[in-house]
Amino acid sequence: MTNRRTFFRAAGATFLGAAAVSRVGAASLPEAVIQTAANTQVPPSPPNGRPFNPLVTLNGWSLPWRMKDGVKEFHLVAEPVVREIAPGMNANLWGYNGSSPGPTIEAVEGDRVRIFVTNKLPEVTSVHWHGILLPSGMDGVTGLTQPPIAVGKTFMYEFVLQRPGTHMYHPHADEMTQMAMGMMGLFIIHPKDPKQYRVDRDYGFILNAYDIEPGSATPRVNTMLDFNLWTWNSRAFPGIDPFVARTGERVRIRVGNLTMTNHPIHMHGPHFEVTGTDGGWVPKSARWPEVTTDVAVGQMRAFEFDAVAGDWAIHCHKSHHTMNAMGHNVPTMIGVDHTEVAKKITKLVPDYMVMGDKGMHDMAEMEMPIPDNTLPMMTGTGPFGPVGMGGMFSVVKVRDDVKRGDYTDPGPYKHPAGTLANEYTADMPEPARAAAPKSDTKPLQVRKPSGHQGH
Repeated sequence: MTNRRTFFRAAGATFLGAAAVSRVGAASLPEAVIQTAANTQVPPSPPNGRPFNPLVTLNGWSLPWRMKDGVKEFHLVAEPVVREIAPGMNANLWGYNGSSPGPTIEAVEGDRVRIFVTNKLPEVTSVHWHGILLPSGMDGVTGLTQPPIAVGKTFMYEFVLQRPGTHMYHPHADEMTQMAMGMMGLFIIHPKDPKQYRVDRDYGFILNAYDIEPGSATPRVNTMLDFNLWTWNSRAFPGIDPFVARTGERVRIRVGNLTMTNHPIHMHGPHFEVTGTDGGWVPKSARWPEVTTDVAVGQMRAFEFDAVAGDWAIHCHKSHHTMNAMGHNVPTMIGVDHTEVAKKITKLVPDYMVMGDKGMHDMAEMEMPIPDNTLPMMTGTGPFGPVGMGGMFSVVKVRDDVKRGDYTDPGPYKHPAGTLANEYTADMPEPARAAAPKSDTKPLQVRKPSGHQGH
């Protein structure tokens, strides 16, 4: 058990805090590895140090390290980046080492890590190691625990990793702006014993959100709640890669939330167990079965399941979070007859299209012009046509013949005979119906629309 006294002794705390690196010291920094690809990068086995089972970051990658005198040295570069949200849309964001979110940092319980942070942003920054036990002076809160990292300067953070778990890193300097611009990343502390908490496939990603006007590329950073792009690792469906597994494998998915609202993450198909929180791993006796786990702001969740063959949707269950470039002010037109109005409008605007009079599913099938550098509200196709979802949505693809360690997309699932829902064409009995409600003669109360709040 770790108490305050033994913790700081083990951590080797100097209480000097995050330190600026001199010009001489900067010459010996580990290489700042840059990665701009938006697809999932499967990490190799650790080349040195304690062994661990690497995390697969969804649409992301893991940062290499340099081993120096028994210390793992990492180099983060805070800088402007261009991130492909999905094919057809790029965003001007801020991140680390060429990507947003930044690369996943992976190390092992008991490791001493030394993390150099170079600031190439146009303003000061810092890095907070979210949920990690460390000396106060390494906590990364500008003004409180350290001076800010000035533009063009490099700071050094150094601490010993005390407990295994799923964590994040992000700024605590102008954090509303910097996090709204995409500055965040995963920090995974693996257990000393690689067999402890072992699974066959270990995935992780961060929930983040942006307010980017259609046709533009830079987020509006002063938005507090009214976002229109909901993403996993700064990607929106159909740009989010699938989770691939082999039938029978034990699969873990780790989720961190750095948006301004909670997200109930729901997975179809196999039920899962919640096995990890911000505070560490849940004992087996205390784990609970779920099909949806709510991830609040600033929280981490890890859940595990035994893979069952099929294509299983996984998504945030806030329905408006599975749409892209949402139109908050689009009126509801269900049941409205547009016929005569549409005839008049098309004389002035030949390409005008009636939308929403029968619901919004037609939007998934329409091929209508949209502004450059944005995404349709509902997009992406499956084996049976438009999926009709965007944003925080992906698919868990489980197959009997996936090779162990293979993460490539296996394509659509081939349903065994007799297991696919299809049209019924035989005679149908008259369905039972509830009694029709009595007509309401009271006057209709009309409420004027107000702002869209409370995501």
